[in-house]
Amino acid sequence: MNKIDLRKELKHLYAPSAKAIAEVQVPSFTFLMIDGQGDPNHSADYAEAVEALFSVSYTAKFMVKKAPPDSHTACDYAVMPLEGLWWADDLNAFREGDRMSWRWTMMIMQPAFVPDSVLRAAMAEVGAKKKLPGLARLRIEKFEEGACAQILHIGPFTEEGPTIERVHAHIEARSGLRGRHHEIYLTDIRRADPARWKTIIRQPMK
Repeated sequence: MNKIDLRKELKHLYAPSAKAIAEVQVPSFTFLMIDGQGDPNHSADYAEAVEALFSVSYTAKFMVKKAPPDSHTACDYAVMPLEGLWWADDLNAFREGDRMSWRWTMMIMQPAFVPDSVLRAAMAEVGAKKKLPGLARLRIEKFEEGACAQILHIGPFTEEGPTIERVHAHIEARSGLRGRHHEIYLTDIRRADPARWKTIIRQPMK
């Protein structure tokens, strides 16, 4: 059974350069999503959201992999990385580092060949086995960003500022900012040196 890796198939969206800002067109994808608010370093809601998202994503993956060989859904694939949309009612919350006021949507993209029925079955199976608090806030949603600018940031999250400013300057010189600040986390931060963390910084543009 061949393993599908959407990060490689969607290389222009999930493997940008760390040197040059790229303008991309991001189509509609299906995501598992959970909304929340607060400092991700200290918020129980954030930790619960991440645990629920990965638990359901991996359960759905194994359901598809174990489907009968003659099934249209039977295949193996790599689970996509965690992504986050970030914003605040008052933009000063970002400038001043008021993390308790940050709002976020954490999400994981799901392959188009995985039907919503499998995702719902995975949610039910995880709920029956693990009783995760974050499951109550989990939803399936289509999300389309359209025109965006993005670049790869290498290093800790606390050093993203200049990279974000560079992306914003690129956009403002051509059109204007829109939508929410988007980050895609390519590194397992539990195992890697912060100096090697890889995060895609993406911003929708007019």
